[in-house]
Order: sequence, then C-alpha cells, then structure tokens
Amino acid sequence: MSFSAASRRSLLAAAAILLVTQPAFFQPAEAAESSRIVALGGTVTEILYAIGAGDRIAAVDSTSTYPKEAADKPDVGYVRQISPEGVLSQKPDLIVAESGAGPADAIEILKTSGVNFISIPSPPETASIPDKIRAVGAAIGESDKAEALATDVAGKLKALEEKVAAQTGPKKKVLFALSLANGRIMAAGANSSADAMIRLAGGENAVSSISGYKPLTDEAVIAAAPDVVLVMSGGAMHLTAEQAFALPALAASPAGQTGAFLTMDGLFLLGLGPRATEAAAELHAKLYPESTKP
Repeated sequence: MSFSAASRRSLLAAAAILLVTQPAFFQPAEAAESSRIVALGGTVTEILYAIGAGDRIAAVDSTSTYPKEAADKPDVGYVRQISPEGVLSQKPDLIVAESGAGPADAIEILKTSGVNFISIPSPPETASIPDKIRAVGAAIGESDKAEALATDVAGKLKALEEKVAAQTGPKKKVLFALSLANGRIMAAGANSSADAMIRLAGGENAVSSISGYKPLTDEAVIAAAPDVVLVMSGGAMHLTAEQAFALPALAASPAGQTGAFLTMDGLFLLGLGPRATEAAAELHAKLYPESTKP
C-alpha cells in the first residue's frame, strides 16, 4: 500500500516532537543566501516559510506538515532516521536541521559532505522560541525578517503569560499521553515540550516529578490523578479516548470519571515554533472553557 508524501508526514509528525534539553542557543554567523535548502524538522520548515523563504526550500523531512505547501516538497524521510544519500541527492547548498536529527552517523556524513550544515538548538522551553527563530534566520541570511517575527512571538508569549498568571482558581492537572504500549502510557514529564505548553496554557503537568517521556506504572497514574488527558490527534501514535480510559488506573482518575480527553495536532501543540502562542491559547480555552464566556 502506498502513501502520498503528505500522508507519510502526517503519520510520522507525532514522533518528531520528543525534544530534549539542549545547550544554550548559539547564533550562527550570517550565511550567504542559499537557493536550495533542505529543512530537517517540522519547526525549522515552519519558520522558514514564516520568514518568506519557502521558495528556497529544496526538500523537507517527513515531520514537516505545516504549512500545507510543504507537502509539495520532496520528502527525504523521518528526521531521526535520515539517509544522507537522500538528502544529498537534492543537491542542497544548505542543510538546516533541528537538534536531535539523526542518526548520528548520518548527520556526521552530512556535516563532512562539503554542504553547509547548521543545527538549530531546540530546548523544550517556550522562552527559547524567539531565539530559535533568530537562529534559523541567521542560518539563511534573513536576520531582519527573523527578528521581526521573533519580536512578535515574544510579545505574544508575554501577553499570554500575563493572562495565565492572572487567572484564579485551581489549575487543571493535565496528563500528556504520547502513546500506549504494553498497557502502559508513555507520558511527558518535566523538561519536555508538552510540559512547557501545558504550563504556558495555565495547566499543571500531572507527572512533573518525572523528566522527559517515560512509561507510567498503574501506581504512578493513580498518584497523578489527572483532571484531563491530552494527546496528539492523528498520526501513527494516535491514542484514542477508548484506549486511554480502558486502563483501570486511568478510568478511575478524575479525567476518567468525567471523560475529559483533549486532542491537538502534534506539530501545532509541541513544535515550539511561531504558532506556539496560538496552540497554548487554544489549549487554555479547552482546559478552562468558562474563561472564554463573555
């Protein structure tokens, strides 16, 4: 059975968002203008389009699901399983990759290929989004456009943070469930993009005592007592409400008792890119629907 490039990207996009903490942002030297860019990572692609460089993209990876125009670009594969031959066959003059692209030996081949290769740090922190935008802009010689976008995003982040800080009442405890395997939920703890977005949206991560993405025991699920279960919509790792609440430990939780189950697009929710404030505002409205009433 064959799939279109867009379908493959939708199926794989979810898995690309398992971001890990990275060193502090660097600013690459301002690059000469590139006409054939290979973008590795959905957020890198999104930023490139947002600063008007979409026509300079020669190819993208399979997690690049936004904007829709990215589906028209050649697909070089999943960002964590890149084939250097596939990337180099596109004859790029610049490769811009999110940190975490791999495997390591493939990335080493690309770095020593003679093609300019720039890695963009992707720490799981909303405060780092403007610098991520600036880094992509500097990589392609578009610092002015990137700075305008970064400044706009920084202003929106501040405004949303102030709105959330002013909210009253208890915070909703949110369990982000990445997937289900062998009867255990793979959940997002601290130092994850899901944790960052839950907090930006005014929620509380129900499992902030763990770090990164880890499977939960039944005892851990019971102790977490989430008010809401949050998952990514669509894709290969999509988890349904029926699957989640079929687990006795989760069915007995406050979320299970009320059927509180939310789904959002993976790249939109977890990409930590230019649309992060929109995603967090949407999540906030879903968590606190009473706050949207006139």
